[in-house]
Amino acid sequence: MNTQPGNNDNNELIGEEATLLIVDDDGPFLRRIGRAMESRGFTVELAESVAAGRAVIKSDPPKYAVVDLRLSDGNGLELIEEIRAAREDTRIVMLTGYGNIATAVNAVKLGAIDYLAKPADADDVFAALTRKPGEKVEPPENPMSADRVRWEHIQRVYEMCDRNVSETARRLNMHRRTLQRILAKRAPR
Repeated sequence: MNTQPGNNDNNELIGEEATLLIVDDDGPFLRRIGRAMESRGFTVELAESVAAGRAVIKSDPPKYAVVDLRLSDGNGLELIEEIRAAREDTRIVMLTGYGNIATAVNAVKLGAIDYLAKPADADDVFAALTRKPGEKVEPPENPMSADRVRWEHIQRVYEMCDRNVSETARRLNMHRRTLQRILAKRAPR
């Protein structure tokens, strides 16, 4: 899916080098977001796995990248590190259907400029990729519920314990099986 940039209005926002790597194991979403980013002026390279993403990074490190957190063959956080090692100026956005604050913080520490929860649309992705440093993001219209705040706290402690369920359960003073059930569920709204 390699095409040349076309939209002149967007070319000012993304610059001359508009190479974009999108890594996601959800094929239909990957192709849809790829087409949408091409229509906004990017030269898009698609990858459905960590291995395919690595191959693109090694052959031609992109100026922009959108990486899913959970991939069929690994973790998107690994790719952020590899992109940063290959090219320091790449603007990386992390995407995930399993959004939590701890992972977002980890992604930003590794070099991502933003973190978007799925289902993110093409406008959200484009805005995140082209946002100027220091530019503020609009506050959410619907803040987190108390259940979501609790879930976020559990995820943060889980990440701090290097994803060790037993240690996380001990620190949260929670039964290990209860914690496993919580971790297996999707985030509350």
